[in-house]
Amino acid sequence: MADVATAPAAHAKPHHDYHLVNPSPWPFVGSMSAFVLAIGAVVYFKSHSPWVMLIGFAGVLYTMYAWWADVVKEGQHGDHTPVVRMHHRYGMLLFIASEVMFFVAWFWAYFDQFFRHGDTEQYARAEFMGTQWPPHGVELFDPFHLPLFNTLLLLTSGTTVTWAHHALIHGDKKGLRWGLALTIALGALFTCVQALEYSRAGFGFSGNVYGAAFFMATGFHGFHVLVGTIFLIVCLFRAQADQFTPRHHLGFEFAAWYWHFVDVVWLFLFASIYIWGSWGIQHAG
Repeated sequence: MADVATAPAAHAKPHHDYHLVNPSPWPFVGSMSAFVLAIGAVVYFKSHSPWVMLIGFAGVLYTMYAWWADVVKEGQHGDHTPVVRMHHRYGMLLFIASEVMFFVAWFWAYFDQFFRHGDTEQYARAEFMGTQWPPHGVELFDPFHLPLFNTLLLLTSGTTVTWAHHALIHGDKKGLRWGLALTIALGALFTCVQALEYSRAGFGFSGNVYGAAFFMATGFHGFHVLVGTIFLIVCLFRAQADQFTPRHHLGFEFAAWYWHFVDVVWLFLFASIYIWGSWGIQHAG
């Protein structure tokens, strides 16, 4: 959550356009925590204790918190010059581009099954699915019930986060806080509705390729909504502490970019998987 929190202090103004990062323990601590997490996950998957995995996970979370806190302090001390801010933006754009390709993989998996479920060259697939998509016995969600409600929630949250950004640019601190609070509430409500939807699913993750493709695509999107909600909660706390100014608010800007990305991915999911993928198919309700 990189950020320029306040205008650079006069006494800390750098004499060049770049920021030379001070020695930091977090790359090493983060890599070791990720290693412990991976080893612990393997141990846990082998039906052993989950404690090693949880210790590694705690280390990763602490590294994230401490490292981003250091970046915020760098911004407050004036280390984020215009050139540094530009490079932060490039980094965030590349990160979002990588996330786009991540979801492309899940859409590709879904549409490969969608368009080739009866492919005569795929004998095992045709035999397993019965040359029908979705496979026999799978009852789909009515796209114009809970999925439509969640779509309206996310579209509304996109307007509230834009309102918050507009308020910040114009120095309206109250509007910034209200916009962030409403966006967070809408994101949390989306997560609750999706959990309710999953509880009513007429199919499971295992046993059919449709369930695996559906839950991987929508589940990872739900995880991104959760991450975006946490991102915005941090921004709300920072807004309460007056750490954003109309000219210096990269942390909020990146949160808004991420949230709009989450919105766009959901629109593709809703249009392709929920609506197009269920035409003429029996719904689970």
